[in-house]
Amino acid sequence: MRAVIQRVSKANCSVNNKITGQIENGLLILIGIEQEDTIEDMKWMAQKFVNLRIFNDENGLMNKSIQDIAGNILFISQFTLFAQTKKGNRPSFIRAAKPEKAQPMYIEMADYLSTLLDKNIQLGIFGADMKIDLLNDGPVTIIMNTQDKENF
Repeated sequence: MRAVIQRVSKANCSVNNKITGQIENGLLILIGIEQEDTIEDMKWMAQKFVNLRIFNDENGLMNKSIQDIAGNILFISQFTLFAQTKKGNRPSFIRAAKPEKAQPMYIEMADYLSTLLDKNIQLGIFGADMKIDLLNDGPVTIIMNTQDKENF
């Protein structure tokens, strides 16, 4: 799994000009699922999301997690995080999981995050042409990869 985590003041996702999910104060998480990903990978990454101390404390230091600030998550599936650009100019997405694996894992991860935070997780629509509008706070943007846990 690969993820791009952005600390945001606000964010929303729309499909066909209809908002499917929106938040204030929290994380916009773009998640890419690879064919080899497991439930253990999903749980490891979800735990990282809810425990990352990337929100400012009263001294302006990044010492608080999304749990600490009672923040929200907008969770978006994005297979393009697995783009391979080594050959030519047209990206290959061969490493991205097929929809029959990726969609259930995306939903399961959203449910798991909801349980961890004890609140609803806002979503995009899997496989749709989504428009994301966000106000990055900081900016704070973090990239994670379950295939490289030692560096994250």
